[in-house]
Amino acid sequence: MSTSKPRSSDLIPFLEHGDRLSRDEFERRYAAMPNIKKAQLIEGVVYMPSPVRLDVHGAPHSDLMWWLGHHRVFTPGVIVGDNTTVRLDMHNEPQPDAFLLLDPKQGGQSSLSDDGYVEGAPELIAEVSSSTASFDLHTKKTMYRRNEVREYLVWRVLDREIDWFAARGSEFVPLVPDGSGILRSEVFPGLWLDTPALLRGDLAGVLTVLQQGLASPEHAAFLQKHTKMNGGS
Repeated sequence: MSTSKPRSSDLIPFLEHGDRLSRDEFERRYAAMPNIKKAQLIEGVVYMPSPVRLDVHGAPHSDLMWWLGHHRVFTPGVIVGDNTTVRLDMHNEPQPDAFLLLDPKQGGQSSLSDDGYVEGAPELIAEVSSSTASFDLHTKKTMYRRNEVREYLVWRVLDREIDWFAARGSEFVPLVPDGSGILRSEVFPGLWLDTPALLRGDLAGVLTVLQQGLASPEHAAFLQKHTKMNGGS
């Protein structure tokens, strides 16, 4: 039995916060450290978040996923991702808190790689921010728009604010609420949000408005288009 020690060239360096790496090297180190639950490569720099607290991240994240997931239940052709790695370009491999994408088979702008990663930008990305709000609203926001994310939602938990942006040329601009104060996605018909209700934890109110969106003519037209793309009558 061999007792020789592994050569230094056989050892994979630990992934460290602040490392500047290529995407391939980031993935190599990440894969070698299964104990790490979340790491991101943003503009070529490794970011590893601190432990997650319930009140400022875990609970808001759960409510956000519930809202997106409910829309998905009644909207064939969309896919929800939760803390899923996305290969955007050679210097950016984020792991957003949530995303909603159009099924690539139905004309969505992203694709699924042979090894199971999302490649290209999901249509909508959402982040739950507490201490990272400035980072999410500047560095990440710029990076997401450059890679053609079409909508970007940031829940600033400590500020009790939700920012929802839509792409306009090379920039993101805030979505404007309708006359009832409701925000409506421009990419996903029927994805409506009562922001004040979500902020105060009134999920029944959030559901009421979302159901109104799901009953809208725009959502019905989206479903009809999806049916035709799948060969329906």
